[in-house]
Amino acid sequence: MDTLTQQLLNGLMLGSLYALVALGYTMVYGILRIINFAHGDLLMIGALVGLSIIRTLRTAFPSLPHIAVLAFATLGAMLACALLGMLIERIAYRRLRNAPRLAPLISGIGVSLLLQTVAMLIWSRNPQMFPQLLPLEPIEVTAGDATHASAITNITSLTTIGIAFAVMLGLWLLVEHTRLGRAMRAVAENPQVASLMGINPNLIIVITFALGGALAALAGVMMASNYGSAHFYMGFLPGIKAFTAAVLGGIGNLKGAMLGGILLGLIEALGTGYLGDLTGGVFGSNYQDVFAFLVLIAVLIFRPSGILGERLAARA
Repeated sequence: MDTLTQQLLNGLMLGSLYALVALGYTMVYGILRIINFAHGDLLMIGALVGLSIIRTLRTAFPSLPHIAVLAFATLGAMLACALLGMLIERIAYRRLRNAPRLAPLISGIGVSLLLQTVAMLIWSRNPQMFPQLLPLEPIEVTAGDATHASAITNITSLTTIGIAFAVMLGLWLLVEHTRLGRAMRAVAENPQVASLMGINPNLIIVITFALGGALAALAGVMMASNYGSAHFYMGFLPGIKAFTAAVLGGIGNLKGAMLGGILLGLIEALGTGYLGDLTGGVFGSNYQDVFAFLVLIAVLIFRPSGILGERLAARA
């Protein structure tokens, strides 16, 4: 019970971060049918921009409460990455919308390498210590007997889970119950028909990239807050895992991205925890990344459309 509860908490924290990034992948794919492989690096840019804002605020306003500093840094990072997402769409993807599928893929990889190089030049190659602005005191989560601690967590992890679920709910409500959401769904269904109905597809696509960038920045700041560091390469692996989560849930499906992210986090945490216990620590957290790619291979083989994806019949 102790291992299960602990790994469930760890998995929810990881999964909520994967889900936030996966939403950016799935929104762009749902509208343009392209994979933005530069999306994971927006997570990295968001974390490093947030770190710079935190340093500036702590120098200029040393008496500002830590929670306010983190809130301003998060909002600033989300705004910066939203603008950067719009710029990426304008420069790297707009002229390639009708190009062969390989062209935007190569463009995305090029933008990813460019962002990593620029981040390395600005913030250096060395990992940067990210200030722990939320309380670090451990919180004991009990099960059964109140004197028996079944898991240990902290305010940062619980805040990450709460904010992520609140943002995912807000995004779902935005897409399903607002005029903007209806316009996004119309453009995803058929951009030409949507434009005949008075919708500007270019504007909707730009807004989609901005929303995806803001969500990636939020995930980046929360990830850096949990792990206490940020560096120029931190977005690559979470980006690949978030793409795996989007494929697992059904890429192009918002609920699928959320479900896929949470499931992938739980699979990683439970697999690592129990495999480490069964092998005496030989196969522990060092093999955490293996589970994500095993899941990706299994999904591509047995259900390429994902859990909530629609099966498309082949045309005669």
